[in-house]
Amino acid sequence: MSGAQLPVYSVSQVNGYLKELVDGDPLLRGLLVRGEVSNYKCYPSGHHYFSLKDEQGSIRCVMFRGDAARLRFRPVNGLSVIAYGRVSVYPRDGQYQLYCTQLMEDGRGALDRAFEALKKKLEAQGLFDPDRKQPLPAYPGRIALVTSPAGAAVRDMIRILRQRWPMTQVLVVPVRVQGEGAAEEIAAAIQQVNLRSDIDLMITGRGGGSREDLWAFNEEPVAWAISRSQIPVISAVGHEPDVTISDYVADVRASTPSNAAELAVPDQTQVRQRLEGLALRLTQAAQVRLDAGRRELRRLEQSRVLRNPAAVVDDQRMRLDGVQHRLALALERSLRRGRVELAELAGRIDAMSPLKVLGRGYAIARYQNQAVTTVGQVSHGDALDVMVSDGVLHCRVEEKEEQQWQ
Repeated sequence: MSGAQLPVYSVSQVNGYLKELVDGDPLLRGLLVRGEVSNYKCYPSGHHYFSLKDEQGSIRCVMFRGDAARLRFRPVNGLSVIAYGRVSVYPRDGQYQLYCTQLMEDGRGALDRAFEALKKKLEAQGLFDPDRKQPLPAYPGRIALVTSPAGAAVRDMIRILRQRWPMTQVLVVPVRVQGEGAAEEIAAAIQQVNLRSDIDLMITGRGGGSREDLWAFNEEPVAWAISRSQIPVISAVGHEPDVTISDYVADVRASTPSNAAELAVPDQTQVRQRLEGLALRLTQAAQVRLDAGRRELRRLEQSRVLRNPAAVVDDQRMRLDGVQHRLALALERSLRRGRVELAELAGRIDAMSPLKVLGRGYAIARYQNQAVTTVGQVSHGDALDVMVSDGVLHCRVEEKEEQQWQ
């Protein structure tokens, strides 16, 4: 084949020719396409990029900001939609794509429905219960990474773990993280790790991808393996917006694999700073106590007790003398008060004495050693003792007469 026989075209000429062919096809100028949204991204420019896929293929799509502003819903991966637009070729890449001007919901996709059904089922069985979640160890000695050994995610996790806490040993448990049989392989690896006694923490996950790429972590075998793990598990699947069933079941969900490594171990720089701070505070506290002890020692050295111990004894003797003197004065005052009170009581008693009454010409009649106050107490012939001021008269009742004295 000679170059002179056939013309030579540039890449851009070929792409331009194909673009003219596609743009000239009336069918491709405006058509409706049904498919499931995948790899959806919205850029700061406001343009939306995604793919539409079905069981047998996919087509790249773009929706520019002006058309996207009229959307009544936010497209998400797994959503089944109907797109209207034209098919054309992007000359720079030579890729054909659907330039969407309208997008309509066509119900949820199969993956979305399967996700919600399994989520509802496992939640009813208690796999998402917060009470069954285990706390992460503060300083894990060995961490198992159940993930693909070839992806960027495992390299990022190992790098961050070594930077933050190099004392932790890392065990990579290689598994497939997408494709047929990946879920069973991940579940079996989690079970195998649980047979070991030297693993303190487990991280399972993978880097970002489409909903289909992450689907192994939305399958029931992985969910049950995580829920039965006696070792705490961190789920680290995809990027921040990605949520999988394993995220709900795991003890802790990380937004990315790198974030899982950050959650798994402490930062040695922060721990060192904290220890240095504690050491400084301890040194300062010890210095404060030492300074206080020195001041107390100087005070005691200057105290009168140590300089002249006899003076303290003398002071106490003088104090004792003063106390004895005050006690003697108090006792004397108490005795004087007692004498005065005794004299007053004696005067009162003397004034009330029956002998005083007898001295004024009265007499006291007694019958059987009891004072007679009424005529009814005695009878005719009873012997009475009558006390007068200078003695006793022994009398007998000859006659008695009642009398009301006024």
